[in-house]
Amino acid sequence: MASFSIHGVGVSSGIAIGRAHLVSNALLEVVHYQLTPNLIDEEIERFDQAIQSVKHDLEVIRVQLPKNAPAELDAFIGTHLAMLNDKSLSEAPKELIRNEQCNAEWAVKQQMDNIVEQFDAIEDEYLRERKHDVVQVVERIIKVLLGHPSQTPNQSKEIQQQENATILVAHDISPADAIQFKQHQYAAFITDVGGITSHTAILARSLNIPSIVALQKARDLISDGEMIIVDGSLGVVIVNPSKEILAEYELKQDQWQLEQQKLQLIKSTKAVTIDGIAIELFANIEVPEDVISVKAAGATGIGLYRTEFLFMNRREMPDEEEQYLAYKHVAEALNGLPVTIRTLDLGADKQMNPDTVSNCANPALGLRAVRFCLSEPHIFHTQFRALLRASHYGNIKILIPMLSTLSELRQSKLLLERAKLSLRKENLPFDEQITVGGMIEVPAAAINAEAFAKELDFLSIGTNDLIQYTLAIDRTDDAVAHLYNPLHPSVLKLIDMTIRAANKFNKSVSVCGEMAGDIKLTRLLIGMGMRQLSMHPSNILSVKQQILHSQMSTLNKQAKKILNVKDLEKIEPLVSQFNAATV
Repeated sequence: MASFSIHGVGVSSGIAIGRAHLVSNALLEVVHYQLTPNLIDEEIERFDQAIQSVKHDLEVIRVQLPKNAPAELDAFIGTHLAMLNDKSLSEAPKELIRNEQCNAEWAVKQQMDNIVEQFDAIEDEYLRERKHDVVQVVERIIKVLLGHPSQTPNQSKEIQQQENATILVAHDISPADAIQFKQHQYAAFITDVGGITSHTAILARSLNIPSIVALQKARDLISDGEMIIVDGSLGVVIVNPSKEILAEYELKQDQWQLEQQKLQLIKSTKAVTIDGIAIELFANIEVPEDVISVKAAGATGIGLYRTEFLFMNRREMPDEEEQYLAYKHVAEALNGLPVTIRTLDLGADKQMNPDTVSNCANPALGLRAVRFCLSEPHIFHTQFRALLRASHYGNIKILIPMLSTLSELRQSKLLLERAKLSLRKENLPFDEQITVGGMIEVPAAAINAEAFAKELDFLSIGTNDLIQYTLAIDRTDDAVAHLYNPLHPSVLKLIDMTIRAANKFNKSVSVCGEMAGDIKLTRLLIGMGMRQLSMHPSNILSVKQQILHSQMSTLNKQAKKILNVKDLEKIEPLVSQFNAATV
């Protein structure tokens, strides 16, 4: 077939070469692989066991329902049990396993797609929407299958090797789905839609795999199993590359991997400029397991722990004990290094339940983050208690997101004090001196930064939302992605105002948005006076290298010059010169 290329927005650099795997949003974990004939019966038995396991789980849930539980819950479980007994789910996938000699996960996924297609053709809206029940039941089956693969070690290794050469191709991937990538080792992923600072893109960078969004029609143009090249640095996907192009990119891939290996040499080196100014490099994490990559990158702490990912991919909120154990695990793993934990930031493109559909016309401006928590004080109270209890085991700091008024801050601090009081009454230990910071990510907070700095222990600039709100650009919308620019003079002015406010009251300030991990902006940020940068672990060493080759006295002069420029088109070449110069 002829070779062709598709251009999009690169959100995570690097080069990946592999086979395309078209995925549905609901079942990202499923990989297709062939079985030898002698394993077919064993695979069918594994599928039957998974069906029985899901039935058992649902029956246990039904038995344990409280007496006062709504009748709809029992009916909901009954519907799912009925679907498991239907031959379209309990028998049809076994025929696919036999006929196609494929793994059970793939077979049940294919059957789900067939059933959903039939539901889509139904005119009655209520019946049509029952397809979501089918998807939920199949997800339960696949989770059991993935948790109990019933494969020999060699076969499991073979599956892992297939993942390493697999490039996921999707129309869109929600943050809830993307978080599942952390359990796998896919080569790359590409999507039709998305923006450079959407939460899905942020997660892609945390995985340190090449990723491209906003490709428009990639899922329609690319066939399952086709050889493709993903150049995350240039934002280009090459489909069916020629031998010459493939050889060229294999060389580029080797060079890129060599550069990554060289960066490991500075892992234990402190981030200090040529003239002795120390910069603290913190890590951003989504789940407790990320502490492994935090340590591997040599971070000096965690500057942003996004706790909302503990709440996602589930129907019910995690209770206090589950939250406490997650926060405690991270605090203990960092062994005294600072761990800044952001309170729940649900809303916009991050919903707790994947099936939840927001009725808000503009969710980015709706009931999210601190607004949501203040409207549900019991949720805030539970999280505060969990955070406080965990603070006894490490250096935990609390960060409140999306503050826009001092009233929101004071209400939050009042709820925190109530949580402290409740723990004292129960004689449960916690850090009485725990510090509280605020996210400066709404222009109103940046303009009023001095007032916030006066009442907070520290400030953290969330540049992703700050840019979005300042420039009135939806950061998840690829149609306006070209307008999203961190170098806009208004954005730089708001960052500068926040840094000055923090310095005035002798409070620490950091950048925890994607600007912190962009090496093109490192010199500008520290030249503006930033001394703390928090980013995904995969970016720490490249940012550190930039710092080690910089001289602060020169950076300060250049940053002041850039801050005085009012025209965006003039700022960009100045920053390019800034980075090209040997300082």
